[in-house]
Amino acid sequence: MSFHLATKDEKELFNSFATHPLQSWEWGEFREKTGISVIRLINLNKKQSVQITIHKIPHSPFTIGYIPKVTLPDAQMISEVKKIAKKYNCIFIQFEPNVPTDMAKDEALKALGLTPSFHPLFTKYTFVLKLTPSEEQLLKDMHPKTRYNIRVAQRHDVKVQETNNKEAFQTYWQLTEETTKRQHFFAHTKHYHELMWETLNKKNPHGLEAHLFIASYLPPEEKKRIPLASWIIFTFNNKLYYPYGASSNLFRNVMASNAIMWEVIKFGKEKGLKEFDMWGSLGENPDTKDPWYGFHRLKQGYNPALIEFLGSYDLVMNPLLYQGYKLADKLRWLFLRNK
Repeated sequence: MSFHLATKDEKELFNSFATHPLQSWEWGEFREKTGISVIRLINLNKKQSVQITIHKIPHSPFTIGYIPKVTLPDAQMISEVKKIAKKYNCIFIQFEPNVPTDMAKDEALKALGLTPSFHPLFTKYTFVLKLTPSEEQLLKDMHPKTRYNIRVAQRHDVKVQETNNKEAFQTYWQLTEETTKRQHFFAHTKHYHELMWETLNKKNPHGLEAHLFIASYLPPEEKKRIPLASWIIFTFNNKLYYPYGASSNLFRNVMASNAIMWEVIKFGKEKGLKEFDMWGSLGENPDTKDPWYGFHRLKQGYNPALIEFLGSYDLVMNPLLYQGYKLADKLRWLFLRNK
């Protein structure tokens, strides 16, 4: 059997084949709400599912396809994706396989006509923590400074709660704005985050679920607790994921981020999840001046395994326009960084 367009009746089966939240049916529903075209292919014989998002290039008839965190592409998958690319007038389609790095697999992808991408969108590395050990063992395996920081948060009575309502989302967004200003990096718009939250904040045992956590602190002589950190985490196919997090500039000495990390880990264990994918890291020898270094160091303290992925590859459909797009993209990012 070959690939065919997945139907709603195949939703659970589609999700069971997916290896990452960004390949889940529900993530596709969210992306459709943002105005993006979503194509879902399924191969029942090979137990493969492929979710493609199609992104219009402004003021042109052309598009770009994106396939994040997919299973390892093969000749049959490439053949089907090419049909989609032609139908939607794609200059290229970017693949980012959810597959650990391997020289033989890298060569196999190049043999299929894929070229290393000029602009990877997903991080090449992530941290993955096994959730099956006991809490005592997880604490023992941590960096001593991380254990100490968790105790600091406990001594300061930092409270962490899962709160899935509109008020909690507003708190999350306020902290997100604070974080992006402090760290000088780009984030999706509030509308994007709201649509994501509204779509995924639902009970869904056979698909993608989002949960919102807030860590708060009551300063001396104050009457109301202050939110210091907020995370949106995903659960999908027996795994826990940490895609979005934000923190306040205030009271950083009470270690709210360590408190929320530890409570999220315990949440995952209570749910019976097997692994915690921390959604990215800087790699083996991170630059301490990188704006993401603080997030990297926080995650690293919990002693997760560092995973390196194959990386990003482009299936080029129009070589001439592809070269022009590469130049335009380079100029765009140069402009944004110098604003």
